[in-house]
Amino acid sequence: MSGRPALAAGVTLVRPHPRVSLLLHRRSAAVAVVLLVLLAAVMVTSACVGQTYVAPVEVWRTLRTGTGPHDLVVNELRVPRIAVGALVGAALGLAGALVQTVTRNPLASPDVIGVGHGAAAATVLALATGAVSSPGAMPVVSVLGGLAAAALVYVLAWRQGMQPSRFVLTGVGIGVALSAVVQLYLTDSELEAAEQIKLWLTGSLNGRGWAQAVPLAVVLGLSLPALVWASRALRPLGLDPDTAAGLGVRVDRVRLGLTVLGVVLAATATGAAGPIGFVALTAPQLARRLTRTPQLPLLNAALTGAIVLVAADLAARTLLPPLEIPVGALTALVGGPYLLWLLGRRTGTR
Repeated sequence: MSGRPALAAGVTLVRPHPRVSLLLHRRSAAVAVVLLVLLAAVMVTSACVGQTYVAPVEVWRTLRTGTGPHDLVVNELRVPRIAVGALVGAALGLAGALVQTVTRNPLASPDVIGVGHGAAAATVLALATGAVSSPGAMPVVSVLGGLAAAALVYVLAWRQGMQPSRFVLTGVGIGVALSAVVQLYLTDSELEAAEQIKLWLTGSLNGRGWAQAVPLAVVLGLSLPALVWASRALRPLGLDPDTAAGLGVRVDRVRLGLTVLGVVLAATATGAAGPIGFVALTAPQLARRLTRTPQLPLLNAALTGAIVLVAADLAARTLLPPLEIPVGALTALVGGPYLLWLLGRRTGTR
């Protein structure tokens, strides 16, 4: 009889090094490969399609040489925008998976804990007071506002421990208050300033480029060690708190770490593209249905979020040419029915 512990069905033990062993969920790995291929296909399609069609061969030649008749369209307009969309979608997918795990609620998203509302309120206050006049500083203000709002929610929800239900309800209350601040500014501000804020609040990739993609890529890169830790920490949190604590897990500390990581990713994504709704809500749940895993799969949630946002942006700029729909409006239009379906499904299973 072998002394090795039995592995769960569908799981393979991988040992790239004698001191390193990993449990690989075969279906999750296969889904990740398929999603990578699908993401590449959507990104190539987005680079080709628009008011000016560019053949895939020409796209590759322009990317490789940096010159040619399509240099402006491909290298300056489409490719940086696609990169921002993929990075923002990945960050939102990861943030949604982390927040939903902490709250143990598939209807939760970073907006529930005030990230989007905090970013919007900080942006509005910075413009109203004249504290920031440079457009390049607005993403920084948005990130700081999202982090501050989430921290406020966490402090107010703490009562000798953090209960997920209280955390969500506190986030909703703070979000309503911050939304009122934004509405007051829009009511009293001049038309041009109000229109700029309304466009940003909708969420858009129009005009976004490497200036937004590079900082977001750096944040995602620096978050990789924390994401590796999070992928392991998610498993015990799927159990009830008493069982997880009995296994030696410091539940409150793990929840705090996952929340901070999710908030940083969501705030950075919001600073890059504005509040884009429903991606963080839908991507983790779609990934979970594809992989059929007990916990939310982080890698597949990131890939799903990237696919959803790049595809939505492609549709937003090609559905009604020459008019361009803000991608946040399109994701909300599609995400609303999904939310209703998810609510009905949860009600039906009770």
